[in-house]
Amino acid sequence: MSEPILSLRGISKSYGPLQVLRDVDFDVHAGEVVALLGENGAGKSTLSGIIAGSRPASGGTMTWLGQPYAPASPRDAIDRGLVLIHQEMKLLPELTIAENVFIGRWPRRNGRVDRATMVRRAQEQLARLNLRLPATRKVQGLSTAQQQLVEIAKALALDAKLLILDEPTAALGGAETEALFEQVRKLRAEGVGIVYISHRMEEIRRITDRIVVLRDGERVAEFADSATPVRTVVESMVGRSLDRMFPSVPRPGSRVVLEVRDLTGANGAFEKVSFSVAEGEILGIAGLVGAGRTELVRAIAGADPVSDGTIWLDGHELNLKSPADAIAEGIVMVPEDRKLQGVVVDHPIDENIIYANLDKVGRGGWITRATVRSFADGAIKRFGVKGRAGQPASSLSGGNQQKVVIAKWLARGPRVVILDEPTRGIDVGARSGIYDIIVGLAAQGVAVIVVSSDLEEVLGISNRIVVLAQGRQAGILDRDEANDVSVMELATI
Repeated sequence: MSEPILSLRGISKSYGPLQVLRDVDFDVHAGEVVALLGENGAGKSTLSGIIAGSRPASGGTMTWLGQPYAPASPRDAIDRGLVLIHQEMKLLPELTIAENVFIGRWPRRNGRVDRATMVRRAQEQLARLNLRLPATRKVQGLSTAQQQLVEIAKALALDAKLLILDEPTAALGGAETEALFEQVRKLRAEGVGIVYISHRMEEIRRITDRIVVLRDGERVAEFADSATPVRTVVESMVGRSLDRMFPSVPRPGSRVVLEVRDLTGANGAFEKVSFSVAEGEILGIAGLVGAGRTELVRAIAGADPVSDGTIWLDGHELNLKSPADAIAEGIVMVPEDRKLQGVVVDHPIDENIIYANLDKVGRGGWITRATVRSFADGAIKRFGVKGRAGQPASSLSGGNQQKVVIAKWLARGPRVVILDEPTRGIDVGARSGIYDIIVGLAAQGVAVIVVSSDLEEVLGISNRIVVLAQGRQAGILDRDEANDVSVMELATI
């Protein structure tokens, strides 16, 4: 094989006494897709940041196109042809799609921004990804999946020689993922090097050429064939034998807890949806991006208005005007975007847990630090959050942040728990802990609804699956009849 376009030798990174990377060697060749895998906290983001110029290495050397490489900033890296697409979107909502795609690199004509050229070129990138939106539209109001595709379009417009894709399909459905894969294949054929970070093992097998695994800041394995058995790869990531991915799903009771009858969203995202969830049942909701999954569960959680239909809980009809109404009735929701809607990242873990439970810890209008700490410590222990009560949520891995969001709501003892993309951006090892929590809730008689873009996940964790297609209910499948084909057939009606 030819010389690598990017070569890292002995890369280390420390934050004071904390060593997050230790003597990592890493190469990327032209026209190669390298998977960079590891659990949350393994060092993937730190290594990506060093390559992309957002943080300096504490030790080691890098070369780019055969020359010494030490970017002083992300702009320095971009100017040299290395681009990182972050998992967390960094778009400016008040600007248009075109302005976001070319921000800081406006095409100019006669000393002024050439808006016509900017819009045309941005529209070309959107078309490459099958994103049918006008480039003149503001980013504000776009779905998470649409924003992710705009981020990818932004990188494609840079004509990069090396792309780092950090969980690029975490918010995408099947059609959008296929469009992205097609672009990855084209870029690879054009000689672009790609570092692909994902927790979805099926994607790794399909799109990558080689796998490099980090664990606890060290490079622990490399697999020259991306078709290496998933179990082998995952066990190298977690450092232990992996006996199972999904826990046994309990049989639900016969008593209906939640019933939705002919529910129609006020914004037109879904219409005439009907289903029930029994005591101890896990109901999965599947569908492509834009099918109305998130809008549906937001309506059930009181966050979005409905124009028609009814919601029933334990036999009585609800009149939900806000999330507070739903919470008071015993319906809680763990949202898709945990950093924007789930946790206050700069606040401590204990305060995040308490925010949803002030009525439970207050006495006569007073809340003491000792009461807060005791209540939070109980939730942290119960749900296996790897962190201390006073530790800021921003310092936690994605999996542990998700556990904090789950912990704060489950401390209320709800009747219905809705989880929208519960394992988005969470590594394989941490996923099993989330699945155990979900199954544990069902075993306690709680009605659980799980929305997921990960088909393997929704199949593995659900008793039944509601499939949505273009805002309509395409069907409901029992666990024994649901598989990849049957779900996708309904989702693409």
